[in-house]
Amino acid sequence: MSKTVLAVGAHPDDIEFMMAGTLLQLAAKGWEPHIFVVASGSCGSTITDAKETAEIRYAEAAEAAQKLGAHFHPPVVDDLEIIYSLPLLGKIGAIIRKVNPEIILTHPPTDYMEDHEGTCRLTVSAAFARGMKNFETDPPVDAVEGDTTVYHCLPYGLRDSLHRPVPADFFVDIANCLDRKKDALACHRSQKVWLDQSQGIDSYLNNMVELSKKMGEESRVFTYAEGWLKHNPLGFCNQTANPLAQALGSLLVSASPAI
Repeated sequence: MSKTVLAVGAHPDDIEFMMAGTLLQLAAKGWEPHIFVVASGSCGSTITDAKETAEIRYAEAAEAAQKLGAHFHPPVVDDLEIIYSLPLLGKIGAIIRKVNPEIILTHPPTDYMEDHEGTCRLTVSAAFARGMKNFETDPPVDAVEGDTTVYHCLPYGLRDSLHRPVPADFFVDIANCLDRKKDALACHRSQKVWLDQSQGIDSYLNNMVELSKKMGEESRVFTYAEGWLKHNPLGFCNQTANPLAQALGSLLVSASPAI
């Protein structure tokens, strides 16, 4: 298996907000980065209709992926359609088999909105089924062998769906690539207006930087960081596998004695 990492986000800009720094650090270590955005972002506007909004956000997401130097896999459903179902599981499964990543980065099991949680659940199930020959994907892709390790970013806002703080298992230093992460997020120009109107965020770029700074403070080591949770390895990889820690070395610090 090649050193490949796949970041799976619910909407255009989710990866840039919470995962892109770690993706960039892996790329700098020689890993091949891939980005898969499950939903089109079709509901992310109060100005344009769903079709036009999806087209705008597709272009922005593709531009952001290019800035991150990542292969871009386009959306397969519209917003609020990330519901656990066999057809959608088959579409996500096809991407995972095609990329066959050793590392998967995705949303946490609990987050502030269900599209994020649905993406997490579907990504985990599709990764688990990657080697099941009797599971049919859409389009058909043969089952693959090899370990994959799943990591969950912290929820947006660093709190779960009940507004409780979510502590990280470990943190990744992103200080040296924060500007590139910010440049990639800035590609999502349509979201400045949408987030201001829907969630009261004055600046989506400054908000990302503040979240990164908060995670850096929580790490007690780094100035800017991304926080991560490691998925149960059963059915995915060796019990002791931790390719993210192995790849990043001193750029990763644990929040506890074992991760």
